Amino acid sequence: MNKPKVGVFGFTGCGGCQLEILNLEDQLLDLVNAIEIVHFTELVTEYSDTYEIALVEGSITTKHGVERIKKIGNIAKTIVAIGACAVTGGLNCLKNLYGPEKAKELVYGDKKDWIDSIEVKPIDAYVKVDYYARGCPPNRFEIVDIIRSLIVGRKPEIPNYPVCIECKRNGNTCVFELGITCMGPVSRAGCNSRCPNSVSGCEACRGVIDDPNVNAHKDLLSEYGLTVEDIMEGFNLYNACKGKTIEKRDK
Repeated sequence: MNKPKVGVFGFTGCGGCQLEILNLEDQLLDLVNAIEIVHFTELVTEYSDTYEIALVEGSITTKHGVERIKKIGNIAKTIVAIGACAVTGGLNCLKNLYGPEKAKELVYGDKKDWIDSIEVKPIDAYVKVDYYARGCPPNRFEIVDIIRSLIVGRKPEIPNYPVCIECKRNGNTCVFELGITCMGPVSRAGCNSRCPNSVSGCEACRGVIDDPNVNAHKDLLSEYGLTVEDIMEGFNLYNACKGKTIEKRDK
């Protein structure tokens, strides 16, 4: 049986999601033996434009990036978005709160016209994404499970329930009781509630679950004297691109 050809690509991001693949340690050799990596600048110097599966990190923030992701979309049969930036736009979407021109002016001053910078979008704004490995960074074992599933022809099991369920499994004290705000009631699980495990509120780096119980979350906030507005800045950290009630800042 021929090994599937895989390309790993990076756009605007920190590169940490690609490093998660390299951090697989004992599983890395099994993964490499199961696939043929034809493009992965963090791992190999050779590259090819012949691949069936594309793993894509980072959000699209330039016109050149738009051209490049569309080229990948035309080649790959299956596209997997890895990490918050590729899935939701991630941290880079904070730029959108100001607008591209204002953001360029704030960062680059009178050199702003030199910069190829556009409104930030996740990769599924330009190509069809088949699977999402969410998180900042993503769960490395979830990436492996997606690839393994593609090889054997089954659908990977990706959680679509809130982080609160994982918190309860782990026996955590709800961080709201500790005076900490948290997006766990509406955020997608799959991280083993790693932030609440460390007594820190979930920041929804894995995005929001399908059909979240927003009213229940509002009731919970009200119980602790908070409003939706009180936590919107935390929500914007990873989800400003996908937010539906977010307005651009004037300054």
